[in-house]
Amino acid sequence: MNAVSLADWRRRIAELYTDIRRADDPETAWALWRDTRDALFCEHEQSPISEDRRADYGAIPLFDYDPEMRFEVDLETPENEDVLAGEIGNDGHISLRPAARTRGLASKLGRELTVYWIEGYGGGTFLPFTDATSGKETYGGGRYLLDSIKSADLGQTPDGKLILDFNFAYHPSCYHSPDWVCPLAPPENRLPKPVRAGERMG
Repeated sequence: MNAVSLADWRRRIAELYTDIRRADDPETAWALWRDTRDALFCEHEQSPISEDRRADYGAIPLFDYDPEMRFEVDLETPENEDVLAGEIGNDGHISLRPAARTRGLASKLGRELTVYWIEGYGGGTFLPFTDATSGKETYGGGRYLLDSIKSADLGQTPDGKLILDFNFAYHPSCYHSPDWVCPLAPPENRLPKPVRAGERMG
């Protein structure tokens, strides 16, 4: 039954991000993301919150929605194409190939970010990052903004720009439970300025 509940979790997350991409108003979409994830974390068998903590967990701590933290960026060929590789516990080996470099974040956040492609069957885009809040107000290992294997994908504009809304940044499961091993943000994806948007530490 564990596989069945995992499939249900993934289906619900996929449906959530589909609804987010269809929404006309980003803040309304964010409120849906917040409320849906609160319910899943407190009630679902696949929640990263341990079963004995779920009843009293309450809500995922988040910064207030900030429209200035939503960007539509162009993508360029990355300067560094070295593949990052590592182990992620029971999930085995992971390889991350730099797929693109953003263009449009540096003026606000102090640096551009690398978008990775997860090698392997099916593949998927992946965007982890750290910033000046990491280790203080947010998890030191960083947060995720995109992980399309797990359906965390905010989509593109009609003219092909990638939507990066940091209000949807979230902690990896390993922040919530030692049962998980997660790939962390590489040094090239450390933003020098604070990103007070998305999930924070309680």
